[in-house]
Formats: sequence, structure tokens, C-alpha cells
Amino acid sequence: DDTDRAYFAVFDGHGGVDAANYSAAHLHVNVGLHEEIVKNPAEALKCSFQKTDEMFLFKAKREKLRSGTTGVSALIVGNKLHIAWLGDSQVMLVQQGKAVTLMEPHKPERE
Repeated sequence: DDTDRAYFAVFDGHGGVDAANYSAAHLHVNVGLHEEIVKNPAEALKCSFQKTDEMFLFKAKREKLRSGTTGVSALIVGNKLHIAWLGDSQVMLVQQGKAVTLMEPHKPERE
């Protein structure tokens, strides 16, 4: 279609780099191929995080991998910004020199 889109993501692996590298290689593909990418980008992000996690868990079990990752992604669709994250990775938006809170990170003490 004629809509401009941009995707950005950062992954912070722990216990090794396998999960972060896997996510970096697969999450954007899952987002781009998701059936809701045009009508509901937020849903496409959410489902793609879940699918990528399931895919990595299958690989990790098969290959006896023990790493994990946090991740945050931004999808710009036209003039709208969609953010998805997992773990305690954070996004900061600075607008006219002021920080705008976009999310509350996942922390162990949060319900």
C-alpha cells in the first residue's frame, strides 16, 4: 500500500546471546507477515512477540539453549507510533526537549 512504515527493535540478551540474536532475526519477519499488520499494527506486534517466543522456545528445547532476552520494538505507521516490549527494556520519547512516558517496564515487583 502507500503507507510509510518503519520498524526498530533492541534486544538485551541474558544468559547468552542466542535468544536476542534469534529475536533480532525473526521478530520483524513475524510482524511483517502478520495478517493484521495493515489494519491493527498493535495486535500484529503483540502476536509476533508471542510467536517469536514460542519459536525460540522450540529451538531452545531442541538445542538445549539456556538464554533469554528482553526486547522493545517501535513500529511507525504513517504518523502513528506503536510500541511493544517484553521484560524491563524501556523506550523513551523526547518531544520538544521533554521526556514523554510511553510505558511502564515489566519489573518483578509489579503485579
